Amino acid sequence: MEKTAGNKVQLAAFGEFLLRLHSHQAKRFQQTDGYTAYYAGAEANVCVLLARLGMNVNYISRVPDNDLSLAGIQQLKSHGVGTDQMLFGGDRLGLYFTESGNHIRSSRVIYDRTGTSFTELQTGMINWKQVLQNTDYFHWSGVAAALSASAASVCAEALEVAVELGLTISGDFNYRSKLWQYGKQPKEVMPALLQYCSIAVADLDAVSIYYEIETNKQLPLEERFKQTFQQLQHKMPKLQTLGMSFRKTIQQQTVYLAALAHGGEYYFSEGYTIPVVTDQIGTGDAFTAGILYGLMQQMAPQNIINFATACGALKQSIAGDWAIVSKPEIEEFIQTGVSGRIIR
Repeated sequence: MEKTAGNKVQLAAFGEFLLRLHSHQAKRFQQTDGYTAYYAGAEANVCVLLARLGMNVNYISRVPDNDLSLAGIQQLKSHGVGTDQMLFGGDRLGLYFTESGNHIRSSRVIYDRTGTSFTELQTGMINWKQVLQNTDYFHWSGVAAALSASAASVCAEALEVAVELGLTISGDFNYRSKLWQYGKQPKEVMPALLQYCSIAVADLDAVSIYYEIETNKQLPLEERFKQTFQQLQHKMPKLQTLGMSFRKTIQQQTVYLAALAHGGEYYFSEGYTIPVVTDQIGTGDAFTAGILYGLMQQMAPQNIINFATACGALKQSIAGDWAIVSKPEIEEFIQTGVSGRIIR
């Protein structure tokens, strides 16, 4: 994968690095006979796709100094992600367990992230001025702030330095109801952090929880998106770009589509009918990476949302959290859509 010349880091991302254990053969937790391991983390997922698309990216996290962490870091490197700014310390790598759902039953997640190396991060541990030097974009998400009060404080510390250094800041709302366990409500924490973002990816539920912004559920998704962006701009004064993906059921089929607000205009993708979902987890992160790639490459806004939607759709065909695809595959998918043919 070709990298941009020079040492300029196009994007640095910050969040918890995880090991995911996925129940075998679509079995439920109570019946499984084994688990498949994948490395994961919302921000790491974004970095992997951006690196595969040729972007020079750095991933920043704190992990224990053991072989589980080192194996994951090696996998990140194999996809082209920069890991030189990873911090070692603490005793535990975050874990989460998943069982597959289907058209009848929802997928389920169990987190095991208490007392991990990342949740025990403290302000002052990371020299943000050094880490973010010579960097264009900084990306983070609500997952990082949900894990502990100290992790939320480190997010604030990083964002303040990113603003001082003039970085473009991107935030994914990424609300996870099971993670907010340290005595603070999301609406007490997230607005103060999201105020720094000029780029955001969100969903309607997270916007409601963080800002108490509601839209009429009887309206089309496109209209609800417009209303949401208009209200968010009053809450997030720096917000210039908002991306949002949706799933809706049309004639018992799932359609994946998305919207983009950028430059004072609204853009919508036509969407994809998804006949089979191999793994839904990581879809939003692939979509986010697609938007960030389009912005960094200065694509036309309609092309950005088309590209990002294709990234999210393709991810659903891939096991694990990472969108292991190439730019030519994404471009071909935009042209041909869902296909079952064999390329040989």
